[in-house]
Amino acid sequence: MFETMSFAMLVAGAVLLLLFLRSIVRIVPQNEAFVVERLGKYNRTLLAGFHITIPILERVAYKHSLKEFAVDVASQQAITRDNVPLSIDGVLYMKIMDPRSASYGVDNLEFAITQLAQTSMRAEIGKLTLDDTFESRENINARVTNAIDEASETWGTKVLRYEVKDISPPATILEEMEKQMGAERERRVAVTTSEGYRQAQINQAEGDRQAQILRAQGIAESMTIEATARAEAIRKISEAINEDGGTAAVAQQLAEQYVDAFDKLAREGTIALIPGDGGDISGMVAKAFTAYDQLKGTVDKTASRTGSV
Repeated sequence: MFETMSFAMLVAGAVLLLLFLRSIVRIVPQNEAFVVERLGKYNRTLLAGFHITIPILERVAYKHSLKEFAVDVASQQAITRDNVPLSIDGVLYMKIMDPRSASYGVDNLEFAITQLAQTSMRAEIGKLTLDDTFESRENINARVTNAIDEASETWGTKVLRYEVKDISPPATILEEMEKQMGAERERRVAVTTSEGYRQAQINQAEGDRQAQILRAQGIAESMTIEATARAEAIRKISEAINEDGGTAAVAQQLAEQYVDAFDKLAREGTIALIPGDGGDISGMVAKAFTAYDQLKGTVDKTASRTGSV
């Protein structure tokens, strides 16, 4: 019996000792802060590590996490500058910088921050039109963040950023926006089609112009080559005539051309044209040769005059 009572007293003593030590020793985890009150009044803030408190006189009144945390801002109604009602919600990211101010500066920190975020959001939406609210989300986030951060500084918190999650206009506005988007898509298709047609016409006109230029250049080059070839042929004929036996060659050439001409007329034509002295081929050749000599003499005189001048 005595041994049982001794064991019970030993156990009770151990429990009391543990409770006593627990009330004295405080181990604060990393990124947390404990606010200690002595006799109901703020005394100090315990950061991460090992600490000792005075039992009965001191107690840990508040525990805060120093990590960044997110607060969901519930959906609310806001009216834009052009009188369009919107349903908008968001997420607020914040961090406690001063545990003492966060404990005694406001009764419910998250509730106060949420209400401040909704108020600031309604104020910012009221400054913008409906189109601006969709195009300027980053600006809205920055303005709301600055407004909340300035107001919550006395609460020992730092508002890091605010993100708009969703902006929902009424169903009638959505239908009008869809119609507007459909009309805009049709307009873009029409513009793209017309631009393609215009570019095709420009390309075709440019192609025709280039083709005409190339054809003209081809004709010009062909005429130049042909003229050069004729000039070269005439030059060679002239050189050949001035050589020994050139005159006899000219006479023979004229006689052959004379005979070929009458032979072609006899074969192809239905009416035969026979000169009065058609039987005297040598006479006709002589006349042609005489005309050739006269023409050659005129050319030589002109060339000599040009050279002397």
